[in-house]
Amino acid sequence: MDMQYQLKAGSYYLYDMREEPSAVTGERRFKLKTDTVAIAFDAHTGQVHQHGSPTRIQSWANNTRRRLRAAGAQDMANDIVVVSGPLPVDELNKCLWVNGYVRRMFSRLASLPHGKLQRSSSTEQPFRKAA
Repeated sequence: MDMQYQLKAGSYYLYDMREEPSAVTGERRFKLKTDTVAIAFDAHTGQVHQHGSPTRIQSWANNTRRRLRAAGAQDMANDIVVVSGPLPVDELNKCLWVNGYVRRMFSRLASLPHGKLQRSSSTEQPFRKAA
């Protein structure tokens, strides 16, 4: 549970929770800020290989597939899957924390809510005055 995504102001922020918050601001420095997130994983084992910005992850996956095919590992190359988009933050974090969870998320991908429209339990609701 060292790495964790949080959704703030419509962007995904990746934090390393092992780092101490700043004494001045009380917040941790983020490792990544991106509008959408991608996860590269092994379809057979469910192991997460890489996660982050879609451009970097697609590039990593294409290069890795090319190298595996050149080495004669066609099946391993074909098992690399990349999922990207506005994914729900709780699902993203489960993919990082629970071994093999990304395969379950992938099978339910079509039924998952849009990640940026999902309400977080930590989101404060505006105060409404009773009439």
